[in-house]
Amino acid sequence: MKSPFPGMDPYLEPHWLDVYTRLVAYAADRLDEQLPGDLIAYTKERVAIESTMGQERSIGPDIRIFEPPAEVPTVVESYAPGTVLAPYRLATLVEPITERFIKIIEVGTERLVTVIEFLSPTNKQGEGLVAFRAKRADLGVSGVNLVEIDLVRAGNWRAFLRPFKCPAELVTPYRVTFRLPEDPGGVYLQPISLRERLPDITVPLRPNDPKVQLDLQTLLDRVYEKGRYWQRINYSTPLDIPLEQEDAASADELLRGAGKW
Repeated sequence: MKSPFPGMDPYLEPHWLDVYTRLVAYAADRLDEQLPGDLIAYTKERVAIESTMGQERSIGPDIRIFEPPAEVPTVVESYAPGTVLAPYRLATLVEPITERFIKIIEVGTERLVTVIEFLSPTNKQGEGLVAFRAKRADLGVSGVNLVEIDLVRAGNWRAFLRPFKCPAELVTPYRVTFRLPEDPGGVYLQPISLRERLPDITVPLRPNDPKVQLDLQTLLDRVYEKGRYWQRINYSTPLDIPLEQEDAASADELLRGAGKW
């Protein structure tokens, strides 16, 4: 079963942690089928705290712990620090989330050639944005190619793109950017419309390497099928982040045509 959308399905965005984890794994496998014999793609992990609702830092998993206070007074006459005002205290369990990305290295030398990131909202706001920009700068100085695949609308993508500015005619819900060490003054942008198939992207490697491509649509279709999102998604539920007017009208037409409404 395929998504009713020709390209990125915005209803996958609330499931992003699972979606992008699968995308990273499938993409690494596909790359290894094409890379020269002395290059290998493998997945790496880092720990982060998920940010949502425009906050710089919040909780990843939706877990709440209910714990009774040590002492419950029968009457609270006046408020003072440390006074228990109610019989239950609600607390949060802060658990980090695991972000995954792809490294392409030379076999033997372990030299890092390319990094491929499927972005999360965490990478585009607050402390996560600051950390990602610092990492990006380090990769550029080290002579590493960087591919940033942005298929989730949450987060501040304009801040993520700075110091570059996107022309109005190239603003789309999704995008891929390429940063090459030999061109530190530029960034290469592939806009991605909601109404079109996801593109095949060429992965930058070493100057004399053969052309290697990732078919993003095929990867996403596999995620949709293997994750059984065709059974899990309720397309009649409003999106947490509404679509822009033209995209919303197109989405309505697609969903009605697919019998989802």
